[in-house]
Amino acid sequence: MKRMLCAALTALAMMTGVGGANAAPATEVMVAYENNPGEPLDKVMHYWADLVAQKSGGKVALKLYPSSQLGAKKDVMEQAMMGMNVITIADVGFLQDYDPDLGILFGPYLSDSPEKLFKIYESPWYLQKKEALKAKGIHVVLSNYLYGVRHILAKKPIRTPDDMKGLKIRVPNNVMQIKTIEAMGATATPMPLADVYPALTTGLIDGVENPVSVLYGAKLHEEAKFLSKVGYLTNTSIWLGGEAYFKTLPADVVTLLEETGYQAGLYSQKVSAEQDAELIEKMKAAGVTVIEPEVAKFKDVTKVVYTQFPKWSPGLYDTIQQQLK
Repeated sequence: MKRMLCAALTALAMMTGVGGANAAPATEVMVAYENNPGEPLDKVMHYWADLVAQKSGGKVALKLYPSSQLGAKKDVMEQAMMGMNVITIADVGFLQDYDPDLGILFGPYLSDSPEKLFKIYESPWYLQKKEALKAKGIHVVLSNYLYGVRHILAKKPIRTPDDMKGLKIRVPNNVMQIKTIEAMGATATPMPLADVYPALTTGLIDGVENPVSVLYGAKLHEEAKFLSKVGYLTNTSIWLGGEAYFKTLPADVVTLLEETGYQAGLYSQKVSAEQDAELIEKMKAAGVTVIEPEVAKFKDVTKVVYTQFPKWSPGLYDTIQQQLK
């Protein structure tokens, strides 16, 4: 609550306290994320902010808040739903409470092709879901962000699911990833990304799953020295805000944010493809052992996850598989 109050006061100051001699932008939107300055995600957000400033002639601005400055993901999503001028990244796994079907796009080994996954985000099926989210208070700004491929960094080698037994692995607090890590044999331990480094240090957790860029950017390889390239999720992401706030914006500003957001999404795909190999080499130089596990075994044990969501629409898995083809 303190974080939310602080963020609310910050937003109020931005909307009412700026001006005077300074030519403040007519519209200023906070962009909050857990990742640290210098990480690929932060680089993409700076690209987006620059693009917005350029296209709007300085009348619209994105103000960036990395490193969980406005709170954990759940805090920021609540701020957005309350009508604050904030946008945040939220994987579709976090939207299952609003539309259970969307969770399938975060399923294990659904596809290793970002191009095929992004085609689904352009399909009538998804566009209908996106429109329905507005009625529930959520405005999706961009849907083509590539966060990366998620692997596991742990304090011991992981080559097969048997090696996961007894391990506590940090996951984001969404049911799809919790069930996936549990299907692999580990104990899923949800916590905000900002809490992971001390949790590794104290032994509260034994490992963490995330794309290489995030693992490296948060310096988690300093505490866990085995990177297992399980590649269980090609992580497509969306960026969203509250529909209550977006309704207050002029239509041309909404269009500007969405069109520049799409360009930022394309840039994220380029950055993601360039970064992993370079960062893995840096992790190796820092003493990390990189493991090529038996991925087929991980695929086999996680198939059960797709049977554990009774609220999904009938035939949903087959529908998505057809779209992927």
